[in-house]
Amino acid sequence: MENVKNGIIDIMEEVSGEDVSSMMDENFYDNGLLDSMATIEVLMSIQDEFGVTIPVLGFVREEWDTPNKVIAKVTEMLG
Repeated sequence: MENVKNGIIDIMEEVSGEDVSSMMDENFYDNGLLDSMATIEVLMSIQDEFGVTIPVLGFVREEWDTPNKVIAKVTEMLG
């Protein structure tokens, strides 16, 4: 799980340009750190980094709106 956490933090920091480690429960959409294009970049990077497939049709933004939620979703996908 620590590898997932560090990988997600790296990806989200690269895309948002912010220090994510201090904002693990911040909603990245509400505070303007992610928009639709940045979301696609994050999802593609996660798929490349972790070898998971994130279904676009099943994507629910509220389930991916904080770094901690992203970490939980990816950890769940890796089973």
